[in-house]
Amino acid sequence: MRAQIETNLFGPMNVIRAVLPVMRKQRAGHVVTISSLAGMIGQEFCVAYAASKFGVEGWMESLRFDVEPLGIRTTIVEPGFFRTELLVDASTSWAEGSIDDYAERTAETKKVWQSMNGQQAGDPAKLADALLTVIGLDTPPLRFVAGDDAVPAVEAKGKEISDQAAASRSLGTGLSYNDAV
Repeated sequence: MRAQIETNLFGPMNVIRAVLPVMRKQRAGHVVTISSLAGMIGQEFCVAYAASKFGVEGWMESLRFDVEPLGIRTTIVEPGFFRTELLVDASTSWAEGSIDDYAERTAETKKVWQSMNGQQAGDPAKLADALLTVIGLDTPPLRFVAGDDAVPAVEAKGKEISDQAAASRSLGTGLSYNDAV
């Protein structure tokens, strides 16, 4: 857990902390941070990775308010599965199974993920071209959802959140103090 958060959250924070003084001085810049579909949608047995990427999402979404007045734009990239080396043995760490309740599901999940290596639908070269287009936009998006798998998944997540808010309305509103003036 700590290694994922150090790499995927604190790593980009350190890089951006190093470049922000230059961007502030020039009153211009564009911070592009790679998140993941897992930063928007939790997945089974991805707790550490998702936690780190959800952290990136909240950090970047909030950072924009601090830096946009200084002419610095922000974009969070949320790719789905692209044919990179993410799933090769050298890039992926699998926790040692120590809890019997999860052993069977963990073994099956690991097999599925390993079988996906080299089979991901997303083309990294096309993603790079799309990112260059996003960077060149006069008004780049806060979020750039990338991949044929990611766009419908994030749309479904948005609907799910909207539905949950609507279902919470009767119980979740009217909870303020009734201070009489």
